[in-house]
Amino acid sequence: MTDAATKPLLAQAQGMQSFLAFDFGMKRTGAAYGTRMLGTARPLPTIHAEGKARFTPMDSLIAQWQPEALVVGVPYHPDGAAHENTAHALRFARQLRGRFGLLVFEVDERYSTTEALASGARDADAASACIILEQFMRSLDVPDLDAAP
Repeated sequence: MTDAATKPLLAQAQGMQSFLAFDFGMKRTGAAYGTRMLGTARPLPTIHAEGKARFTPMDSLIAQWQPEALVVGVPYHPDGAAHENTAHALRFARQLRGRFGLLVFEVDERYSTTEALASGARDADAASACIILEQFMRSLDVPDLDAAP
């Protein structure tokens, strides 16, 4: 997540404090809210909706939590190759940008569901959204090793 294309976006996120994250799925989308001050994410109810219908509960979540930006988990194969769900998640991120006018950060979410299930989560989708968001917030606190001293 620290390639040349994402560095300007991460720089924009440095001053932001609150985020809403989504673990996109075709039938279910996990959600979580978190702040940098606490450094943790809180699971929100998983959205059980498909297509455009999923945006109605997202409208409510964004109105309620007032995040400064959104974070979307993007799935990849273990070797980093894209697959069909990668394209769906990226499209979802573009839709969020257009619909809500907020910055949307994309996070590699490989193994987040596996980690959520291994931790005994009752709602793996919401727990995965927490993992994605906490990973993103940790990345904001990593110093830029490419920056000149």
